[in-house]
Amino acid sequence: MNVLKFGGTSVGSTENIKRVIAILNNYSQEEPVICVVSAVGGITDKLLKAGEFAQHKNEHYLSEFKTIKEIHLNLLSELIPNQSEAVKEYVESKLASLKSLLDGIYLINELSPKTSDKLVSFGELLSSYIVAETMKSQGLNAVRKNSQDLIVTNSKFTKAEVNYGITNMNIREYFKNANQKITILPGFISKSDSGEITTLGRGGSDFTAAIIAAALKVNRLEIWTDVNGMYTANPKLVKQAYPIERLSYQEAMELSHFGAKVLYPPSLQPVLVLDIPIHIKNTTDPNAHGTVITSDKSNGFSKAAKGISNISNIALLTLQGNGMIGIPGFSKRLFETLAQEKINVIFITQASSEHSICFGIDENDAALAAESINLTFENEISLLKIDPILIEKELSIVALVGDNMKNHQGISGRMFSALGKNNINIRAIAQGASEKNISAVIAEKDVKKALNTLHERFFEDQTKQLNVYITGVGNVGERLVEQIHQQKKYVKEHLKINMRVIGLSNSRTMIFDESGLSLKSWKEQLASGEKATLEGFLERVKTLNLRNSIFVDVTANEEVSKIYADYLRESIAVVACNKIACSSTFENYSNLKRLSVKYNAPFLFETNVGAGLPIIDTLNHLIASGDKITSIQAVLSGSLNFVFNNFDDSGSFHDVVKQAQKEGYTEPDPRIDLSGVDVARKILILARESGTKMNLEDIENDSFLTENNLKSDSVDDFYKTLIADEAHFQKLYASAKKNDCQLKYVAEFDGEKAKVGLKEIPKDHPFYNLKGKDNIVMFFTQRYPEQPLIIKGAGAGADVTASGLFADIIRIGN
Repeated sequence: MNVLKFGGTSVGSTENIKRVIAILNNYSQEEPVICVVSAVGGITDKLLKAGEFAQHKNEHYLSEFKTIKEIHLNLLSELIPNQSEAVKEYVESKLASLKSLLDGIYLINELSPKTSDKLVSFGELLSSYIVAETMKSQGLNAVRKNSQDLIVTNSKFTKAEVNYGITNMNIREYFKNANQKITILPGFISKSDSGEITTLGRGGSDFTAAIIAAALKVNRLEIWTDVNGMYTANPKLVKQAYPIERLSYQEAMELSHFGAKVLYPPSLQPVLVLDIPIHIKNTTDPNAHGTVITSDKSNGFSKAAKGISNISNIALLTLQGNGMIGIPGFSKRLFETLAQEKINVIFITQASSEHSICFGIDENDAALAAESINLTFENEISLLKIDPILIEKELSIVALVGDNMKNHQGISGRMFSALGKNNINIRAIAQGASEKNISAVIAEKDVKKALNTLHERFFEDQTKQLNVYITGVGNVGERLVEQIHQQKKYVKEHLKINMRVIGLSNSRTMIFDESGLSLKSWKEQLASGEKATLEGFLERVKTLNLRNSIFVDVTANEEVSKIYADYLRESIAVVACNKIACSSTFENYSNLKRLSVKYNAPFLFETNVGAGLPIIDTLNHLIASGDKITSIQAVLSGSLNFVFNNFDDSGSFHDVVKQAQKEGYTEPDPRIDLSGVDVARKILILARESGTKMNLEDIENDSFLTENNLKSDSVDDFYKTLIADEAHFQKLYASAKKNDCQLKYVAEFDGEKAKVGLKEIPKDHPFYNLKGKDNIVMFFTQRYPEQPLIIKGAGAGADVTASGLFADIIRIGN
């Protein structure tokens, strides 16, 4: 014999009830089946609400009753179009009795526990009758048996205690003589030994099914719901969550206690005692495997953790004071006080110092708990032995659950490390010696991020999700988006990194999509996006609060660089193409580095020097390995190299600069490149990364531009001065040609000082044959004293700069 229980969603619509009937019909082909049904989805809440309205003399109870009536009559007419008068009369008589009960509550404005049980019993009585009569109308061999005739309890209304001796005898006697293929039972409801209607409390329908299954000692109990079993995490919050095939009873209880709403373990106690397996199945997907819950703790799986769950709306209360240390009885008095007020303690932790006891309760009970505890310890508080109770709200508990966690070292470390790296502050921790559950109290706002972080760490195929936000989608930014789109599949398959662009912004508009923007149509979306502000962009990133978030600055905007610190403080990594931050004051540069370490948020800026060339990365590896930089010689401006490689006496300097700007080798304002400021910033960054404290004004800048060039008021004016001063530039070229040299704009650092300027490079120098937009850097170190370590390659251009940004994002992922 099979025992199946169907929840409210399973009987919540015509379509679902038809699915239930099909499942029962299929099972009944093999052997008799017992089906326990809940009230139609949402009806129990509506009954309680109607009763509450009636109790408070609020005539809205009539509209609630009307809704309840319409729901049941509509189901009846859809499921049994040609229903008999007897069927219709029964349902309408039950609804009339319900109306009379509500009218009575309204008249005496009282809703006792006893009356409440009578009120909510209508839900299961109606749903079970409709399901049974629908099956009969289809010619199925089905009978409805009222559970109140079988399950006998005491008179503890709303949560009655079962008399198992009488109940088990009733169940066995009835089914010994029953010959129907399908028996429909209403869940949740029962009768006292004096004949009064009672209910079995929270999880009552599960309890009914468990009582029946245990009394008959069936092979397994099936709980049918609207999901494919118990999941590794809440699938509404963690999209990558998946059903757990097998769990032990203890694991299922831990997960259910911490928020998994699929079942309520205390109600399943009858089957747990007899080691009867529980199978959770999905009514809408009956062929799915679901979750099997047994007493077997190994379950054939090697994973240490089985699932993650959470409880929201937690208040954390702390009783503390020096007067508690070494004094017995404080814990007893504290928890006795809570028990007297019927306040459930969800979470407890106490330091070995005995200075404080911290516990978590439902937020709704916080005020009552604080008042009661302060009263209990009134004398100690007045004598300053302990402090008044401290309350923290808007918290949640996240719990990592698994029987095998105790056999695996480092589980706690991995859990807290993953949370810490994503700036999830842990307010309290609890772990029992059994190590089946590791719990942490965190801010409510961080729950989604925490669940996704832990799920990625413990349950996914080591694929790390990176959530990228890009501001600045001009030439370089556009190429970066294209590269992410192009390489997304490769990066996920080969590097185990799932890279998603969540937000994009230009100077006018910004767009966001928590599940990842479409990189095929982002331009159209951005064109009609919301108004962009730097503060607004930051606030959206903070509000989304996604794990492994990375802010990418692909601008040359000083205001954008000023906001890096705000991102780092939120543990959001920063990747900067913008050189302004790292070449600003040494104090700001150092502060950004400090914040990066403090908040475990990488701050990478490889493209500040040499676009996509691994210059900074190489320098950092040299320093980290214990080498010391003695000097640096470099050509660091792809734009200036392009200009001087293409400038000769056959054309004008003005035209070459125009060409460089047109091809994207210079900044929109070419004065930044040609003045040498850009190169000075780059050598400054290299000097700082080498360990030298230096500011931009400390760098000697021997400019090759004329005074007129430098004093120009605008880009257009600058180009006019280039035409006017052509002779000056021709003179520079003529001198280099005469000396059989090439003109190169060189940056130098000798370990203490730095300078930049135009130089005539002879043929035997490594810089001489530098072509096009290439950069070159020579690192002289203690390990490379004579033959320098040389890095050479394209140092400008949208594609290579974008690839440098892409590489920094990948570094963070790794």
